[in-house]
Amino acid sequence: MTTGPSQRMLRVGEQVRHALSDVLTRGEVRDDIIESTVISISEVRMSPDLKIATAFVSPLGAADNDAVIKALARNAKFIRGRVSGALRQMRSMPEFRFRLDTSYDNMSKIDQLLRSPEVARDLAKDEKEED
Repeated sequence: MTTGPSQRMLRVGEQVRHALSDVLTRGEVRDDIIESTVISISEVRMSPDLKIATAFVSPLGAADNDAVIKALARNAKFIRGRVSGALRQMRSMPEFRFRLDTSYDNMSKIDQLLRSPEVARDLAKDEKEED
């Protein structure tokens, strides 16, 4: 049986998410791709030992999402240094990894499936059987 993240991992992940968002919002990272893209950080998942922070990002309006992820990875050490001030309470600063957040795409696909005629027909049958 696998358990989910601990309260500590969730709390630290949220603190890291806020710190990362602040650094990116202030435009502290000098990279053309990052500077020209609005980047939303939806979640940061911490490893159990809090040494790795995986940030799930959504580049808004970017032509090439992979290029944005690569630019963030290229600047991960610099970002780590800029975030360290906001995370002084941590024993050690985590290593940052950036991944594309596909949850919005998945939600859209599920929404489309739920609105399909086949599913609507099946749901209508279930409602009639309950009456």
